[in-house]
Amino acid sequence: MSDIIKLLPDSVANQIAAGEVIQRPASVVKELVENAIDAKATDITIVLKDAGRTLIQVVDNGSGMSPTDARMAFERHATSKITVANDLFELHTMGFRGEALASIAAIAQVELISMRRDDTVGTQIFISGSKVESQQPVAAAPGTNIMVKNIFFNVPARRKFLKKDSVELNNILHEFERLALVNPDVDLTIIHNDVTLHQLRHAPLKQRIGNLFGKSIERQLIPIETETSIVKLSGFVGLPENARKRGALQYLFVNGRNMRHPYFHKAILNCYEQLIRPEEQPNYFVSFEVDPSTIDVNIHPTKNEIKFENEQAIWQILNAAVRESLGKFNAVPSIDFDREDDLPEIPAFVPDAGAMPDFTDSADYNPFAESDSRVSASPSSWQRSASHAVDDWEKLFRSFENTPEVNVHPDSDSLFVESRANGEDRDVVPSRINSSDIGEPLPADDAVAGRSAPKSTIQLNDRYIITPTATGLLVVDKHRAHVRVLYESYSGNCENAPIPSQKVMFPEAVNLTPARIAILNEYKADIINMGFDLEAMTSDTWVINGIPAGIADSDNVQLLTSLLDDLQMGTDITQRSVRQSIALHLAKAAAVNANRQLSESEVEHLLSSLFSLATPAYTPDGNKVLAEISVAEIKSLF
Repeated sequence: MSDIIKLLPDSVANQIAAGEVIQRPASVVKELVENAIDAKATDITIVLKDAGRTLIQVVDNGSGMSPTDARMAFERHATSKITVANDLFELHTMGFRGEALASIAAIAQVELISMRRDDTVGTQIFISGSKVESQQPVAAAPGTNIMVKNIFFNVPARRKFLKKDSVELNNILHEFERLALVNPDVDLTIIHNDVTLHQLRHAPLKQRIGNLFGKSIERQLIPIETETSIVKLSGFVGLPENARKRGALQYLFVNGRNMRHPYFHKAILNCYEQLIRPEEQPNYFVSFEVDPSTIDVNIHPTKNEIKFENEQAIWQILNAAVRESLGKFNAVPSIDFDREDDLPEIPAFVPDAGAMPDFTDSADYNPFAESDSRVSASPSSWQRSASHAVDDWEKLFRSFENTPEVNVHPDSDSLFVESRANGEDRDVVPSRINSSDIGEPLPADDAVAGRSAPKSTIQLNDRYIITPTATGLLVVDKHRAHVRVLYESYSGNCENAPIPSQKVMFPEAVNLTPARIAILNEYKADIINMGFDLEAMTSDTWVINGIPAGIADSDNVQLLTSLLDDLQMGTDITQRSVRQSIALHLAKAAAVNANRQLSESEVEHLLSSLFSLATPAYTPDGNKVLAEISVAEIKSLF
C-alpha cells in the first residue's frame, strides 16, 4: 500500500496561511503599513482603488531593500525582525512572523519597487500567486513602493465573500485610524479612487485624535498619566457627559502596538459605573509601556491579542489612574444640597420597634394614617410625595378588589390576543416569552375587552408603568414601549411613502469623518427617505436643514452621526434592513425619556398602542419591554 502523507507545495501552504493573516483588504493595509513603520518610515501614503479590491498601494520613505532582500521578503518565515526564539520576548517591531508578504503574494498580483538610501538603482519584482514572474533593476526613490492588485484573484470563493465597497472601505478606514493613533509621529495619507480621505501630519496624540475624529472631541478628553515599575500609562479618557450609546472611540495600545483586551476595557468601564448610563460607553485612548519580556504577542496571527505577565497589578494601576483623572478634572458629579430634588427620600413615618401596635386583629389598620411629631419638621415635598404615593397605592388596591373577568379566546394559549380583519385571533407574544406567563391588562371598560387601556396604572421610579392583570402585576418599561410603538410607525410609513421632514429653525453644519461620509453616500437615498434634509457644503461638511417629523428636543448633529455609526457597524445588509435600522434609530431618538412623568392620558394612549401590536413584548433589537409578577410571586413575599 502506497504512502498517502505528502508535503504541501509552498504555494498551497501560503494560501492556507493567507486565510489566517489576510482576511480582507484591511488586513493587507495593516500588514504593509506596519512593515513600512518597521523600516523607519516617516511618511506613508496609501492609495486604494475600489476599496482595495482592485489596488492597494503603500509608498514609504523607509530604509528600502537590496535586490536579494526584496526577493527573500516574499518567502515564508523570512524576516529581519528576529533570529532566535528568545527574540520573541524582546520584540520592538510590529512584524516578526515572516508570513505577511508571503500570504499577500499567494492571493494577489504584487509589484514591488524598492531602493536603499545609499544605492543608485533600485529593484522591481513582479509576483503572481506566489510565483515570481520577473525581477529587474529600475530607477526609484529611496524607500519602498508596493502594489497589491486584484486581491483573491485566484481564490474565487474568498473574493466572492468580500462585502460591498462601502463596507470594505469602512474596515480599511478603521484600520487606518488604529495605525494613525499608535504612530502619531508618522505622516499618513490615504487616497481612495483619487479622493484624499485623510492627510495627517505628525502631531501630539491629542491633536492626532482631533484630526481623525473632529476637533470637537479634543475638548471632551482629559489626560491620564502614571508611571510605576510595572507599567507606564499615558493617553486620554472621555468626560462622562460625552459617553456614547453607539460608536464609542475605544483604543488600547501597548509598546506602540494596537491590542484588544477585554480585561483592561472592564477596568476603565468600572470607573464610569456611577457616572454614565448602563447602555453608554466612554471614549478612551490609553497607551501602555511595559518591559517586552513581560508580554506575549505571539498568540494570534493578527498580533492584536496580547497576554500580560502582571495583568492583575496593571488592572489596578489602570483603574486607579482613570479614577484619579476623573476626580481631578471634576468629572464626578457633585450633589447640590440647596435643591430639594437632590435630597434623599425619607419615610414619612418610622415607628420604634417597641412602639409597634398590635394590628393583627385590626384589618383596617393603616400605618400611613398615624401621625408622629418627628414628621412635622420634614420638608413639605416629602409630605406631598408620601400622600401622593398613598393615593396611587389605594387606587391599585381597589383595582384588585374590583377585578373584572378577562375575555380570552378559547383556542389561544395566550392572554394577549388580537382580532384580525377576518375575525380570527392570533397569539401576539413572541416565541421567546412563554405566552402563559403574561396576563392581559384589565380593561377600562367591560364593553371593550382585550385591547382597551388598563383600568388602573401607577408610575414607579418615573420609568416603569405598573398595572394589574388577571394573574398578577404587569410591569412595562415605558421608554422601550414607546420605542416599540414608534418603530412600527416609522417602518410601516417608510414602506409606503417617505417620512415627512420638518425644517430646523437654524441649519446645523456637521463635520463627518471619511468613514461616516462613505456610509452617508452609500445610504443617502434611504436616509433622505426617512425624513432627513441634508446638503453637502464641502467634501467633509454637511448641513442639516431638516429632520424626521415628530422628533423634538434632539441634538440633530448627534442624531445624524449616531445613525451613521449604527449603519457603519452593520455588514452587507439589504435595502429593507437598512430602512428598518434607520427606523429603529429614529424610534429611540423620539421615544419618551425614561425619567419623564407621563399624564394619565399619555399612559393610556401608550399602553393602548403597545397592546395593539403583534409583538409588544420586545423591542426590535431584543430588549424586554414588559414582564409580569404573578400572584404566586407576590404571595411568596409574605
